[in-house]
Amino acid sequence: MGTWLLQRRLAKVSDRLRSLRAELSVIDEQLISLGDDADDQEIRALVSETADSSFVARDARRHADAMSNHRVHVIDEIAELEIRQDELLDALTSAPT
Repeated sequence: MGTWLLQRRLAKVSDRLRSLRAELSVIDEQLISLGDDADDQEIRALVSETADSSFVARDARRHADAMSNHRVHVIDEIAELEIRQDELLDALTSAPT
């Protein structure tokens, strides 16, 4: 594979990694907020003991869980891209100049 093609692929992987790491930072901030909100709603549901408050609490928890699942997905994708980046760097260093 040509050096220029390896460099191009490496640049794309690097850009995607940078984007995913920024997204992960935002997800972490949102997850804290969503988790706190879900905890608050669960306490309110326990205190008020109404069906509506229980629904709001479950909905808030679902949002927090969905964000947590998304975080896992992003972390997995980052790990895969880091492996790909290592493979491309190895190929680039072993490519004839």
